Parts: sequence; C-alpha cells; structure tokens
Amino acid sequence: MKKTILSAIILAASTTITDAQTKKPLYLDSRAPIEERIKDALGRMTTHEKIQVIHAQSKFTSAGIPRLGIRQLNMDDGPHGVREELEWNTWKPAAWTNDSVVAFPSLTCLAATWNPDLSALYGNAVSEEFAFRNKDIMLGPGVNIARTPLNGRAFEYMGEDPYLAGRMVVPYIRSAQQNGVACCLKHFALNNQEIDRFAVDVKVSERALREIYLPAFERAVKEANVWTIMGSYNLWQGVHCCQNDSLLNGILKREWGFDGAVVSDWSGVTDTWQAATGGMDIEMGSYTDGKLKESEYTYDDYYLARPFERLINEGKIPMSVLDDKVARVLRTMFRTSMNPDKAIGNQCSEAHYDACRRIAEEGIVLLRNQKDILPIDASRYGRILVVGENATRSLTEGGGSSELKTLRDISPLEALRSLYGEKIDYAKGYDSGRPLYDHVDKVKPETLARLKAEALEKASTADLIIFVGGLNKNHKQDCENGDRESYDLSFGQNELIAELAAIQKNTIVVTFGGNPYAMPWLDRIQALVHCWYLGSESGTALTDVLSGKICPSGKLPVTFARNQNDYPCFHYGKDGYPGNGKEVRYDEGIYVGYRHFDTRGVKTLFPFGFGLSYTTFKYGKPTITADGNTWQVTVDVTNTGSREGKEIVQLYIGDEKSSIDRPKKELKSFAKVSLRPGETKTVTMRITEQDLKFWDETSHDWKAEPGKFKAYVCASAEDVRGTVGFSYQQ
Repeated sequence: MKKTILSAIILAASTTITDAQTKKPLYLDSRAPIEERIKDALGRMTTHEKIQVIHAQSKFTSAGIPRLGIRQLNMDDGPHGVREELEWNTWKPAAWTNDSVVAFPSLTCLAATWNPDLSALYGNAVSEEFAFRNKDIMLGPGVNIARTPLNGRAFEYMGEDPYLAGRMVVPYIRSAQQNGVACCLKHFALNNQEIDRFAVDVKVSERALREIYLPAFERAVKEANVWTIMGSYNLWQGVHCCQNDSLLNGILKREWGFDGAVVSDWSGVTDTWQAATGGMDIEMGSYTDGKLKESEYTYDDYYLARPFERLINEGKIPMSVLDDKVARVLRTMFRTSMNPDKAIGNQCSEAHYDACRRIAEEGIVLLRNQKDILPIDASRYGRILVVGENATRSLTEGGGSSELKTLRDISPLEALRSLYGEKIDYAKGYDSGRPLYDHVDKVKPETLARLKAEALEKASTADLIIFVGGLNKNHKQDCENGDRESYDLSFGQNELIAELAAIQKNTIVVTFGGNPYAMPWLDRIQALVHCWYLGSESGTALTDVLSGKICPSGKLPVTFARNQNDYPCFHYGKDGYPGNGKEVRYDEGIYVGYRHFDTRGVKTLFPFGFGLSYTTFKYGKPTITADGNTWQVTVDVTNTGSREGKEIVQLYIGDEKSSIDRPKKELKSFAKVSLRPGETKTVTMRITEQDLKFWDETSHDWKAEPGKFKAYVCASAEDVRGTVGFSYQQ
C-alpha cells in the first residue's frame, strides 16, 4: 500500500514539476528568459487550462494552472491604496482584521505636486502595501483626461494635460513594478464621464484622440513598460473599448508594442466573438453581462470562458488567438505571482505615512492669500473657529472602488487642535449624509438649518474662521458611477461661506475634491486653499501648510473656470455632454482645458499651472541653444522672498504659423526647483522634434512643419515670464 502511494506521488511529480532532461521545467526556472518560460508553459497546457487563465475565478482573481504549479493572479483596486478584502464571490467585506492600510493622496493631488520624484516615491510605497497583501496586480493608476469638471471619477486621474499626466505616471509605474507588482493602467480609453459609462459611444476626431486622449497611455507603454492595462466601459467607433480591435490590437499592441495583458473593467465585456478577436486578454466582472444575478451564471459562463472554448474547439477561431492571450497572461504571472524577486512589502509603516504626508503637502495648492493672512500667526487671534463637515469627515470612505479601510486618518480638526489647542472651536455647519454608492443619502432640512445657525452664532465671537468643505466621495460628488449635477458646491456651502465672511472678514476657505467648482464668494474671503484628497495624513499635511511649517508649492493640473459653461464641452448642448441618445460628441476637438481658455481668450478663476507660495520668485531672461533638431531652453530663477520654497517652471511651445489650427501654446516640459531665500538656480528644459508635431489626419501620422516656433517660460498657463523664438527645419 505504501509503495502504491509513493509511486503515485512520483508519477504526479513527473507530470507537473519534473522534466527528464532538466529536472525542472523551464517555465519554473526564474533564471531563464521569460519568453522561453512562456513558450515552455504554453506547450504543456491543455486548451481548457488556457481558457481558465483568461477569465475570472472570483471577484478579484484569475486562475493559475495548479497542475503545473503556476499560481493565480491576485488583483485589487488601487491606486490610492489596497482595497479592503472582500469575500471570494461577493462585494461584501470579508471582515478581516489585518487589511487596514495607508490611504495615499488622490492622483489629482499627485499631479498637483508636478514632482516626478514624488511620483516614484508614491509608486514604491503603495506597491509595497499591495505586495504585503499578496496582490499581483494593482488596478491603477489612471490617466484619463479631465474633459468636464463634473466627472465623478476625475480625482483618480492626473488632470487635463496629456504631457503632465504622462510625465507623472511613468515614474509611478516604474517604481511600483520594480517591486514585482503590476500596474493596470486605466481606463483605456476615452473614459471621461461616469454618466452612461456602460453604453455611451464617444465620437472624437482622430487628431483629438491622438493629441489629447492617448499620449499619457502611450508614454506609460513605451517609457514605463506598464505590464497590464484595463479597458474602459464606453464605446469608440461603435464598439466597446474592452473588445475594440482597432484600439486594443491596432493601436495598443501592434503600433505601440504593448506586450502585457489587457484586463477588462468589471463587466466591460459584452460579446464573445468581439472580445476574443478584439484584443481582450483577461475578462473580469461581477456577472456575465453586469445585469443578471450572478447565481444564474458561473465563472465558466463568462464570454471568454466556455463560449470561447467552444469556438476554439470548433475551429471557428484559431488556436493562435488563444495562445497570444495566454502568453500575455503568463508573461504577467512570471513578472508578478511567479517572480521570486517580488518584494515582501510592508503595510502601514511610518515610511509610508511619511510618503503620504510629503505628497499631500506638495500637492496642496494655495489659490488666494490676501494681506498675507497665511501662514496663520496664532498670536494675532484669541479664538479660531473651524467650520465645515470636511474638517472631521473621513474622505477615505466612499468614492466607489477607491474606498479604503484605513488604520488611522488624521482629520483637519484633530491636527489643528493638536497645534493650536484651546483656541480652536468647531461647528459642523452642514451635513452631506453617509458616503453611499449609487444613491444619495437625504439630510433633513431642519438638520441643515440647525447646523448653519450654530455655525453663524459661533462665528460672531470668532477672531478667525477656517472653513473646511468642498466636495466629498458621496454619490454625485466625487464618486464612481455618477457625475456631479452642478458646478456649484453642494449642501448649501456657497451661502454658508458668504454669510461667515460677512460676519468675520478674516475667513480662510479650505476645500477638498477632485474637480474645479464655482466660487461666487471668492472676493469676500481672505484666503483659499485647495487640497484634493490628501489621504491618511490629511490633517497633518493641511496644518503644516496653514501654519507655515511647509511652504506651499502645488500648482493646478486643471483649469478652474468662472462658470460651468466656460468649459468647451458644454458649448454643444447634450451632444457635447453628457450625450444624446447614448452618443457623446467631442466637437471641441483638441481644445480641452487650458488649450481652450488660452487660445480663445476665455478668462479663468485660476489657470492651469497656477499656485501661490509664501515666498516670491523672479525669472531671468530665457535663452535657447540648438543641437540639430533638439533645443535647450535655460532660465535663471531666484527666490526673492524670505522663505525657502519650491517653484514649478513650465515650458510651453507655440507654432507661429501652421497649415492647420493649433493651440496658442502647449505644455512640453517643466521643472520643480527648490530655492533658499536669495538663491538663484539655472533651470534647463529640453525640446525635441516630437514636441513640435501635430497629428495629421491625412497621413494618419505625426507631422512637424518647418517654420518658426516660440518657447514660453511660464509660472502658469497665463503667467508668461519670458519668451524665446527658434526655427525648425526638416
């Protein structure tokens, strides 16, 4: 009996992890080239095993090959932290006690730092938490362009400019993947609104697609070698992006050379044939079509499961199509779950909280500072009143898939009380209800009236008011699966701010949120600070800036317009946004964000690239030198104030005469420089031939025309500090 059992064990081993010639299958040899390992593993798999690895087996895993000792892929939502563990096959929390994490700042906050070094720090820290939780794929970051200020998911992205988003996402991805955790860049592509996100068909010009909506994705593929990419829900050219042959096979894989796996957004696949032939590699989702109860279907009923296997076995789709998908999945496995050098990682370390705070501090943007009321000189005030729900509300809750379960969150009120002690009083002022997904919690009018009255009464005896409000992660605020309904702040905040400022002129407004908003009260307040979402160290970072411990250095990655209708997407009625008959037209073309405001001469509240400091900077006269079709622009920057600070020098390029309509200028480089009082540094920025090109819809390629160009050295899109001309000859 013992001999029979032993023989069975030896036989099993010989068919799984032993090879007669090498004693170890090549695919299990981590020292062997990955492409050889893929070829070896692929040759050992049955058709059914191949099918199993290209679709979900639970809410957040896809299958491995147990017979061959190849581990499954574990995924989880990001990119601001690891999502709370869920049950295997439901959206219910698994009720673990060891899945609390650090909430890192939102990606809009990261973009507002304009600091690629902090992006690398972010990618390293957050991926260490994913590795510690045994996750192989982090679902993020996102680089969809901020086309509308109402997009409920804009806080997960990196602003309105493709160059800024691309420049900031590359170090994030590189740093994260060095730890053996795959980034899953999302949402590819044209996912710029949450309204009708499952069905809206985006009509966009070829030029706008190439110049605005694809460059950040392309940069992530070509410069960061991102390992996985998530398809988007919406349609392009009448086909869902999760099964769009032109997008996934044509542009992403063949043109850009992407060698990783395309992962569907959850329930983003709608058709077996299109998904199979259209470039989708791993189908994930809650149920087969996202609508029917999951008990009616199993994971084997997914579009890329049994239905696809049937087409393969019947010879209707060649095996080569399946093999390409499996090869991409295996490549991902060998880079992550089967990577012996994958980081062990750690969770909630002080180093991670420090990274969170540093990113938050540099992402905070000072927008207004009359009479230098900031930084706060506490000796001038006897009683400081903090008003606003966001002073105490956890902004790591809600938002949809980005919701996080945190070990600690330091609120603004907590941090302000820690610094200023008994000087601080608090009034909530308004209430937005619970952070619910997919519907709004109603708050009784009498409750709102009582909270407002309490705040106004306390304001009458305050020497300084700090209002802490803005947006939150409720449905129809900054939340997945729903856009904002208005450009105004909700919950009566506009009226409350105006009335507080009428009582006490020393009023500072602090706002959180991932989108711009209207400010009818702006001229009545002394200071305005915008914070995005700052994560677990929210209160500490904000208080460090308000108190002057940190000199603010963030600048806007989006334009703050005076009115909602100033944004070009609203110029075309429902056709332009949110769509008419499940079709949305991007008729503004390339004129998104500052390209529109700058070129069309539309006045803004605060322009793209704007942000104040507690010190001042003087720019010298820029110079330019040429080396063939590469140019170097240099400019001296001097700190003329009394504090150490950081300035973001921005370089825009304009074509003086073109055969087609082009923006007045476009961002092509930037540098963040730290300066002590009185210190001068020379900033050098590079221009390449590619920076001069536009997308030619006749040749379907990038094109640069000979002629004269102008380089604008700026402190923001509207604050030109110097210009220098140069010529380009082919």
